[in-house]
Amino acid sequence: MNDITVRRPVEWVCASATDVGTVRTENEDAVLTRPEIGLWVVADGMGGHEAGSVASQMIVEALAEVNKPQRISQFVNEIENSIIDVNQRLLEYSEIMLDGRVIGSTFVGLLVYGQIGVCMWMGDSRLYVYRGGELKQLSRDHSHVNELLQSGAISKTEAETHPDANVITRAVGTSEEPFLDIDIFPVRLGDVYLLCSDGLYNAVPGDDISASFGNDETDDIVKDLMGKALTNGANDNVSIVAIKGKRKNLHDAGAD
Repeated sequence: MNDITVRRPVEWVCASATDVGTVRTENEDAVLTRPEIGLWVVADGMGGHEAGSVASQMIVEALAEVNKPQRISQFVNEIENSIIDVNQRLLEYSEIMLDGRVIGSTFVGLLVYGQIGVCMWMGDSRLYVYRGGELKQLSRDHSHVNELLQSGAISKTEAETHPDANVITRAVGTSEEPFLDIDIFPVRLGDVYLLCSDGLYNAVPGDDISASFGNDETDDIVKDLMGKALTNGANDNVSIVAIKGKRKNLHDAGAD
């Protein structure tokens, strides 16, 4: 029988890290971990000259103020409204401070509400789940290369070395009408979730990412993944959040 959170209370523990990488001089990534309300976020800013860090920080600062409503639909709406607000503020910042130069950020968030998980994202930062010894990507990259791949215009092998690999088709702050993708899925005891910027998966092959989940603790998973990315010469900022569901002890479960 599957251990689903509706039958067995679960505590979601997490660890995170962000690093400038081995080439860049500025870290334009930002992470947010709020296990007390079931919200985790990675944002990968773009715009250069510190503008990207402004965009990613706006996202995490806005979501740091979100409260957990009584219904999951309200929770999703709160996140979406916050992203829409940040999108508008970034457009205004671009016009006033940067003479209209593009500034923006990818966004990927995981919400956990009881036995329900929600993935919300714009851009190519990713959410994975490690379950039953297998790593699966839950988000789908908003990128030119992924569109070509999905249409059958290129193969997976060609996608890995495509010259437009860094061209994304959605990001917070780049359009008057931001559109988030949202997927809902069941969460289970023992699940491990990984949020990351493209600096991780562009530096570390999928099999090597999966191998890091042999570690039991989220701290060790994050440390192992970051070590691999830096050893492989990560040429972009690297941000990682690992979240794992563990059974609450009887005292904690009874206190809820």
